[in-house]
Amino acid sequence: MRELSTDFLKAPAEAEQYGRCGIVAVVGRANVGKSTLLNHLVDEKVSIVSSVPQTTRNIIRAVLTEEKGQLVFLDTPGVHKAKYELNHLMNRMARNTASGADVALLVLDGSQPPRAEDEGWMRRLCRAEALPIFALNKHDLQPWHEEEYRELWNLVATEKGREPDEVRWYAVSAAASRGLKALTEALFAAVPESPLLFPPGLLSDFPRKLAIADLVREKFLDELRDEIPHALAVEVSSLEETDSQWRIRLEITVKRTGQKAIVIGRKGRLLKKIRARSEQELSQFYDIPVVLDIWVKVDPKWDRNHWVLKRLGYRQ
Repeated sequence: MRELSTDFLKAPAEAEQYGRCGIVAVVGRANVGKSTLLNHLVDEKVSIVSSVPQTTRNIIRAVLTEEKGQLVFLDTPGVHKAKYELNHLMNRMARNTASGADVALLVLDGSQPPRAEDEGWMRRLCRAEALPIFALNKHDLQPWHEEEYRELWNLVATEKGREPDEVRWYAVSAAASRGLKALTEALFAAVPESPLLFPPGLLSDFPRKLAIADLVREKFLDELRDEIPHALAVEVSSLEETDSQWRIRLEITVKRTGQKAIVIGRKGRLLKKIRARSEQELSQFYDIPVVLDIWVKVDPKWDRNHWVLKRLGYRQ
């Protein structure tokens, strides 16, 4: 299994390869399916997926390399109403990602009418240099609101002095793997010819410790749903590697004592279940037995603490 690690970048490329290569910023409001779409586009799990909004907290770079070239995807947090420092950081990361990208792939939930955040992204992309491509996701669901999105874009583009027809629209279903080939072909056609940006075998340069923490956080979101969706942080405090196994110490931080009891579960059952699921998936992913040592602590202000946010990868 290819490893989520910047160590891969230390190996020099055997020969410089050219093709259609560029950066694609995957943007949109929270819970429209950006991470699911990205995972299916690169045919590998690089971003955690949950029905809980605002699951993605970091910008995750995923790489798709084919004979025709290479697409480097930036999966961004969904823009949402910000209350605390973490929320503001997530919004700032998402809004800044489109700058410097070759293509801005705006993911919209075609099964729901447009919202204010969708219009906000359309307005933002009118000012961006990146070529906008719109993906109407969840095409397997009904009702379908494509015309409403097109009408909204026509109004916004006309107001901002852009040609409405310059945007290409693609109806896709990430969950059902529909329309992804046409979208991928369009993305390759939209990026310039250049040398490969990353080695051909690299899937992602998202730091390994952050990737492990994100996978475990996904398991908590699956089990807890709306009980403590955004009050929980997961950090890898140590990673011991041997030839026979990896032993990883994880610190789970919540904001209140009552949340700690929920995370642990009655007689520790929930924590044991999440540890077992996480160990199984991590072992399969890294092709080595993984043992997790999980500790839960309380910090009421972790999402407003500069140094905590920096350790979790939310601050540079």
